[in-house]
Amino acid sequence: MIFEQHYLDCLSQASYLVGDERTGRAVVVDPRRDVADYLASAQEHGLAIELVIETHFHADFLSGHLELAEATGAEIGVGAAGAAEFPHRALQHGDRIELGDVVLEIRATPGHTPESISIVVWDLATDVEVPYGVLTGDTLFIGDVGRPDLLASVGVTAEQLGRSLYTSLREQLLTLPDATKVFPAHGAGSACGKQLSTETVSTIGEQRTGNYALADMTVEEFLDVVTEGQPAAPGYFSYDATLNKSDRLVFDEDAPAAPLTLDEVLDLQAHGAVVVDTRDAATFAAGHLAGSLNVALDGRFAEFAGSVALPTDTLVLVTEPGDEAEARVRLARIGFDRLAGYLTDPYGALVDRPELVRRASRLTAEEFLARTREVPGLRIVDVRTHGEHALGSVDGADVVPVARLRDKISAIGDDLEAPVVVFCAGGYRSSLAASLLRAHGFADVSDVLGGYGAVAPLLVEGSAG
Repeated sequence: MIFEQHYLDCLSQASYLVGDERTGRAVVVDPRRDVADYLASAQEHGLAIELVIETHFHADFLSGHLELAEATGAEIGVGAAGAAEFPHRALQHGDRIELGDVVLEIRATPGHTPESISIVVWDLATDVEVPYGVLTGDTLFIGDVGRPDLLASVGVTAEQLGRSLYTSLREQLLTLPDATKVFPAHGAGSACGKQLSTETVSTIGEQRTGNYALADMTVEEFLDVVTEGQPAAPGYFSYDATLNKSDRLVFDEDAPAAPLTLDEVLDLQAHGAVVVDTRDAATFAAGHLAGSLNVALDGRFAEFAGSVALPTDTLVLVTEPGDEAEARVRLARIGFDRLAGYLTDPYGALVDRPELVRRASRLTAEEFLARTREVPGLRIVDVRTHGEHALGSVDGADVVPVARLRDKISAIGDDLEAPVVVFCAGGYRSSLAASLLRAHGFADVSDVLGGYGAVAPLLVEGSAG
């Protein structure tokens, strides 16, 4: 058996290539949209990708099933309860896909979504009694389970999905032998659950004893514990869940982004385009195009770009020279394809037009705490999740997670001249949030260097003193 996990840190997303070396037949499960890595690996191992399987209609990224099908001629497999608009094979509970000595067994595991399936992987050349592993999609994570409240499926309530999830976990996954390895579709950082592990592989036995959601409890207790404290989902989730069912355009990852002059960028911006500056927060603060949003490429770029821009927005990139191709691919991974292009020679362009340049105010933790004492009417906004806020925050701070900020701008207040300070855990999200508020007209916005991580020790010192 050839078994590969392809893990994408910036989306906390795992996909899988499973092949039979003897027959040369292979399957890819839950691929991302840029598929070159799977094609290269298959060629290296002498495999032909015959089938692409989706464990469910993903909400957090745009899957690459159509791209792989076009590149290889492979069939696409979807859980039988899924109503996909593209040609596909409906995978029924109990179906067996025989690649040779490697056999895949389909198990219907609804709960995260109605069409969710898990895939039991058998390597019969090694063991005919215990499966090698199970690809659990978003049904079972390491340390967590898939949230049932994303509402990706119209007409199905979180309670209905939660009850299905309870049953799927106990009757379809926990019935597997303890030695069976668990390979989920996501790890820590994904908004598809609330406390996913940083580990990317586990076993049924380890999850049986260590996963809070698999403890002995009633279905009502399960619903309470699983739905409580879930992070705010980025706004693009429902868009991607719908698009993943659709017969959409195929992404060409080799096509270059279009270069744009500053005048072209300004014209696009004047007509509603969103300028996304992917440089790090310190560089952005030193000087950026007025009205641009800082979504740094060195973090969870696609997820946060999808939190502050809409899929229907025309986007323009400002990047470090050479980063525009990477930014384009990462936007495409969440289906944000309305990219007009990128600003050529951004540093030279801004130096030549200093009247268009703005600087961003960033406060040290000490300066921030001094401002809370000295500035009347200061509005403090904690852009972390509610779960993070509950572990500690600053007195008087209002919680508006980044994933909700665009829709809740009015909650910050209608006085655009009032001073505002935003903070997150370390400074990435706060730079983005501050830039979003400035783009919406707030005149006096600062964020905190080092975020709550830098502020918390000073709060402890203050209370001790």
